[in-house]
Amino acid sequence: MSMSRKGNCWDNACAESFFAQYKKEWMSNLGEISRQQMTTQSRLYIVNYYNSVRKHGTLDGVSPNAFELIN
Repeated sequence: MSMSRKGNCWDNACAESFFAQYKKEWMSNLGEISRQQMTTQSRLYIVNYYNSVRKHGTLDGVSPNAFELIN
């Protein structure tokens, strides 16, 4: 779903990509969990995995934290 009219590039492709990866890489193995556990798992994914470990193709194959240290 786009956040703007046709021809404008204000869409949510980045958010859609993030949540697709989040569900595929992290949440698919957890099964049914409580809201509190979901909050905890979301923080773990973002802080400990997505920013620190996961290699990003747009960052020349390094994590966001490593990219920040390099640049």
